[in-house]
Amino acid sequence: MAETMWRLPTMSIKTRVALAMAAVLLAGGAFVLAAALGYGRQAARETYDRLLLGAANSIAASITVRDGAAVVDMPVSVFELLALAPDDRIRYRVIGPDGATVTGSAAAPLPEKPGAPVLYDGAFGDEPARYVSLTRRFAERSFSGPVQVIVGQTVRARRELARDIARNAVTVLGMAGAAIAVLAWLALRSALVPLPRIGAALRARDPTDLTPLDLKVPGEVAQLLSPLNDFMARLDRQVTSNRNLIGDAAHQLRTPVAALRAQAQLAADEDDPARRAAIMAKIHARAVSLSRLLDQMLAQAMIIHRTDTEPRALVDLRDIALDVFEDAEATGGGAADLILPDDPVMVRGDSLALGEAGRNLLHNALRHGRPPVRIGVRDDGVLYVRDAGEGPARTDNLGARFVSAGVTGGSGLGLAISRAVAESHGGVLQLGPVDGGFEAALILPGVV
Repeated sequence: MAETMWRLPTMSIKTRVALAMAAVLLAGGAFVLAAALGYGRQAARETYDRLLLGAANSIAASITVRDGAAVVDMPVSVFELLALAPDDRIRYRVIGPDGATVTGSAAAPLPEKPGAPVLYDGAFGDEPARYVSLTRRFAERSFSGPVQVIVGQTVRARRELARDIARNAVTVLGMAGAAIAVLAWLALRSALVPLPRIGAALRARDPTDLTPLDLKVPGEVAQLLSPLNDFMARLDRQVTSNRNLIGDAAHQLRTPVAALRAQAQLAADEDDPARRAAIMAKIHARAVSLSRLLDQMLAQAMIIHRTDTEPRALVDLRDIALDVFEDAEATGGGAADLILPDDPVMVRGDSLALGEAGRNLLHNALRHGRPPVRIGVRDDGVLYVRDAGEGPARTDNLGARFVSAGVTGGSGLGLAISRAVAESHGGVLQLGPVDGGFEAALILPGVV
């Protein structure tokens, strides 16, 4: 029973970026809010502490000595300073050298360490308050000793100022965050424009068009476009291979099959045993040639398929040459000599494809060359087949499909397969005369 697989829809890139931005803005907003509150409290404290200190200094400056006693003429500026916090209650206290309160509220708390100006927290009834304490020293004949001045107020104005600072900071942050979000959204939409363009270009294409997409896209999108073009190139090779196989089969097999049918009809109508035997021999030879052609056509399709599907592994070229040599001996294709170096010759490739290429080269040499025929491997990553003949007069078109060396009985596919194998491995097929004969060589990049 067929099993239906369901996949949950994934979030779009825009949604993911929007959520990530929202999370960043929320986290950043919370951090800025905490920082703004802390800064607001600190700024409000420093501002109103200066007011307290200024009021205490004014009171201390207004203290005079009369008839051996400290007298405070409360300046108006003190109340003007403290009136900057109209909702707060204020309290002051002046303490003489004997510890008695000269003026003000005796309920004002004392600092833990009197002396230099000291700012400290305290209570104002049931409300928190902030106090400042400073000391003015007198050294007169009729009055001597320290006079302590304490001024305090509640913290309502401080809290309101801190909230205003935080509120303004959050407002600015919110506006900046909204502007950043809008700009980021527009930038994201602009950055993602190449993706719909790629989709539109693919939808507008003819189904048989597998050429690479040529679009100007950013570097990040190019990392997607390049593998897509590579995939289409591999698919195009597979489709082309299948198309060639079908076309070649239709074109190359029609004549041999028609000839076999005609010769079979002649053999059926022939009464002379000798002539019938001659016709049967021709039928057998043509069947063998047709079988070889079919094998090569299927081998070529297989090589092209394996080029894009089979992973490359480390292969010793000596093993490839040995397998090709033994296969030729087993099938009785002809006599050849095997020449191998002592050390391994490692390449990265597909052993099946390399073996097919080597068999085609050896088959051509044994069939069309002049003995002695040699198959061997060189240390620089070369698998070669050499014979004592002169070779074809021209080698520029050898390796193309159905282009033979000018000899009878050749399909022209063997060298095409060998060239395809060499190119798929990053190498070349080299054909040409050498000292004392003709050589066909697969030159492959070796492994260091």
